[in-house]
Order: sequence, then structure tokens, then C-alpha cells
Amino acid sequence: MKGLYFQQSSTNEEITFVFQERENLPITEDNFVKLQVKACALSQINTKLMAEMKMKKDFFPVGREIAGIVLEVGSKVSFFQPDDEVVGILPLDSEDPGLCEVVRVHEHYLVHKPEKVTWTEAAGTIRDGVRAYTALHYLSHLSPGKSVLIMDGASAFGTIAIQLAHHRGAKVISTACSLEDKQFLERLRPSIARVIDISNGKVHVAESCLEETGGLGVDIVLDAGVRLYSKNDEPAVKLQLLPHKHDIITLLGVGGHWVTTEENLQLDPPDSHCLFLKGATVAFLNDEVWNLSNVQQGKYLCILKDVMEKLSTGVFRPQLDEPIPLYEVKVSMEVVQKNQGRKKQVVQF
Repeated sequence: MKGLYFQQSSTNEEITFVFQERENLPITEDNFVKLQVKACALSQINTKLMAEMKMKKDFFPVGREIAGIVLEVGSKVSFFQPDDEVVGILPLDSEDPGLCEVVRVHEHYLVHKPEKVTWTEAAGTIRDGVRAYTALHYLSHLSPGKSVLIMDGASAFGTIAIQLAHHRGAKVISTACSLEDKQFLERLRPSIARVIDISNGKVHVAESCLEETGGLGVDIVLDAGVRLYSKNDEPAVKLQLLPHKHDIITLLGVGGHWVTTEENLQLDPPDSHCLFLKGATVAFLNDEVWNLSNVQQGKYLCILKDVMEKLSTGVFRPQLDEPIPLYEVKVSMEVVQKNQGRKKQVVQF
């Protein structure tokens, strides 16, 4: 039985993906479940976070968003039994790669998969659903009537965030990074209040948002990265149609919430003063926040269950690519790790 792992170079810059033969898993113990994997979604690996957590190994397991069938349960497992269909996200320190036929996982990282939801839909939606819930429910307290700007709404995550915001009764504005993205966003139902096409670099996001809100500004901003400096001082990778931090601060309304994915956000005193005058807040969207805090396990399971419920009722309609066979996964992971894919990639077993 083979599983996919990655190995970092000595400089921690390059990642190599390799298949390794795995020994037969031992009999399941205590609260662990043995799972036959049916689908596993691919996401970027946060090597920087793993280094900060002192996670040092020769090879790290790859693939965490999984859906599958329970084969065996440990003596203390209370939520599942053999033949149950489940979905979940393996913890950051998991010993088992999701890209393997059989894995072991603690029952508190799994929930039941609704019968009408396919394996690929379940695995391909679970992580983006958790991110959207974290950003819009826990970090910005979304409620009906609020205005929300979702940057890069045609991405796999942006699509789920838009659908959740619509479901909660918000007025959604989104940016498009290409003509194809613009056409995709304009076809969404319910329709988006405004699609801001920033592909030519000439449209000013702040001006467009203020115009759409009658000069009041938006209540919630969910970015997809920001520029911290002028174009001359910013690394080339940062210049890919990202708004400047001053644009975000300008378009925020009074009491607004800025949810950022920029982990190294730097705010100067004038920036902080402007946020202070607006009574606005900044929150950081960390994908692993539930993973790093055991005390929040109950809330985390509620989010997982709600994501699956909304997927089964059609509230969430994920943007999935064609399923990938396991033998092509190394090439696909290289694309995902470079953040070059748009649709969610899912391996089907």
C-alpha cells in the first residue's frame, strides 16, 4: 500500500513529491477510525507553519481533505461504526497521508457524509467551507443586509464564500482577475451586486466599492492577499492584481471588518489611526486555527456538519476540476503548490 509524501530541500525552498510503500496499519485503537479513502482534495502545503511548529521529518504526508468508508473503529469510538460514509480534514500532525487507500484518523476530525453528496464533492468542499465559515461567521459576524467584498471570487474558495454570504442575506461585491472569471461571476445565481474587473489594472477597487455603497463603504472585506508597499518595492509575485492595503482601508465602512489572508500584514501608525477613526477591525484568516486549538473541537465539528448540510441542500456548489487518478497526483500537487490552479483538484480512488 503506497502513500504520497513530500520532502523539502535543505534550503526549504523546493518540495519533492514521492510515493512510499507503507506497512499495514495496526489494529485501530481507542478513539481512532480506520478509513478506506474514496476521494482526497489537494491543497497547498504550508511548509512555513510546519517549520514554526518544529515539525521535523524526512518525509511529510500529503493530502488532508478526505472522504471515505469506515472499515474499523477503536474501542472508545462513539460517533461511527463500520460502513459509515464520512468526511473530514486530517490534522496537521497526521502520520498518515490522505493520498493513500487506507488511513487512520481520530473520530473528532470526521463527520458523516450526506447520502446525496458525492465523494469528490465532499472532499473538495470541506476545507473551503471551513475557511468561509471561519472568515464570515466567526471573524466578521456576517448578518443579513451587510455588504461584503470578496476578492477573487471566481477561485474555489471565493466561490464558496460568495455562496455562504448570499445564503446569509448579504449584498456581495467581488473582483474578477480575467474575462473568464468575470463571466463566471456574472452567471452566479443569486446574482452578485457588482463584479469589479481588475484584469487590466485600470479599475480602482476602492472607488468602485464606494460607488456601489453610496459612499458608505463595505461592512466586510475578505481579501486574497494584499500589496503592502509601492509597486517599485513589492516583489513581482505580489503584483498579480492585488489591491494595496490603503485601498482596503479606504473602502471599509464604519465598524467594518477586514479579514485578511496576508499573514505578514504590516500596518503603519497612519493606517492604524484610520482604522481607529472608522472603528474598524482586522482579523487574520488562518486555515489551521481550529487545528491548533483542542478546546474548540466542538465548534469545529459543528462547522464540518453545517458545511456538509449546505452542500447536500445545494447552498454550496463547489467549483471542482475533473477527478484526478492517483498516478497523476504528483504533477497535480506541483501545480497546486505553485498556486497555479483555479478549480479545486480532487483525487478519486
